[in-house]
Amino acid sequence: MTSPTPDALLGPADIRELAAALGVRPTKQRGQNFVIDANTVRRIVRTAQVHPEDVVVEVGPGLGSLTLALLEVADRVTAVEIDDVLASALPATITARMPQRADRFALVHSDAMQVTELPGPAPTALVANLPYNVAVPVLLHMLGTFPTIERSLVMVQSEVADRLAAAPGSKVYGVPSVKANWYAEVKRAGAIGRNVFWPAPNVDSGLVSLVRRAEPVKTSASRREVFAVVDAAFAQRRKTLRAALAGWAGSAAAAEAALVAAGVSPQARGEALTVEEFARIAENKQHDPANEQHDSARQSQDSARQSQDPEHQEKDSE
Repeated sequence: MTSPTPDALLGPADIRELAAALGVRPTKQRGQNFVIDANTVRRIVRTAQVHPEDVVVEVGPGLGSLTLALLEVADRVTAVEIDDVLASALPATITARMPQRADRFALVHSDAMQVTELPGPAPTALVANLPYNVAVPVLLHMLGTFPTIERSLVMVQSEVADRLAAAPGSKVYGVPSVKANWYAEVKRAGAIGRNVFWPAPNVDSGLVSLVRRAEPVKTSASRREVFAVVDAAFAQRRKTLRAALAGWAGSAAAAEAALVAAGVSPQARGEALTVEEFARIAENKQHDPANEQHDSARQSQDSARQSQDPEHQEKDSE
C-alpha cells in the first residue's frame, strides 16, 4: 500500500483540463457525472473498507478520480469503461499520476452488462460511482456474475439507494430491494452532496453498502425462478399476491396453492415479503409442461415492464 499523495488525485481543475483535452462533454445518456473532490473519493474508499489485499473492480471510472484513490489502497484495480474516449485515456492518466501503481491497474473496455470475466485475480470488492441510468441492473449483474465479490460500495441516486436498502413493509421496498438482498446484506452508508460532481446532477446521491451473505438463501429454487416470482409480484404491486401471481402460476387458484404451501397469505402483497418467502413460493410452484411456454413469455413481459417502470428504474441525472 502506498502512502496517500495529495497531488496524485484529481481536483476540479484537473478534471476540467482532462475533459477539455479529450473533448469530453459528460452525457446524460450515459449518466456521466465526474467526482471532482479528492476528499470525497478518499471517503468512499474508507467507507468501502478497502484493504491492501483487495482486488477491486470499478464500473464507470470516467476520468479516474475514484480509480486513483482505490489504487492508493487496494492490491489491484480493474476498471470497466464503455466510453471509447475515456477508456483510451485512463491508462495514461494512471501512469502519469501514479506511476508506482500503474502495474496494479487493468482496464476492460466494455459495457459492464456484457462482462462475464475479468483479467487477473478474481475481484473481492466492487466500488463504483455507477452511471445513474443503469445503476441497479449493473450492480445486480456484477454481484451475480462474480461470486467472489464479498463487499460492495456503490454511489447511486439517493432514492435508488433508499430502494436498495429498504426493508419489507417500506413504501419503497420493491424489486431492487429483494434482488439485492438475495446476494447481500444491504444498508445505506451515507450521503454525497451535489457540489462534488461536475456537472452537478439535479438529484442527490447516496452510498449503499452490500456485504455478501455468509450463507446463500436456503432454497431448492434457482435464482432465475425466485426472481421470476419477484418480478411478477411487483409488476402489479397494488394487487394481492393471489392476483399478481396468477400469470406466473398459470391461474389464480394455482397461485393461491403455491402461496398457501409456502406459508404466505394469498391476500398479502409483495411489499410485505422477505426474499426467503419469495424463494419458498418459487419452490412450491406446480409445474405444468403445457404452461411452460406461456410462463416463459409472461416472465419476459414482466421483466420488460419492470425495465420501463419508473418505480424500478433510476431517473437520469443531468
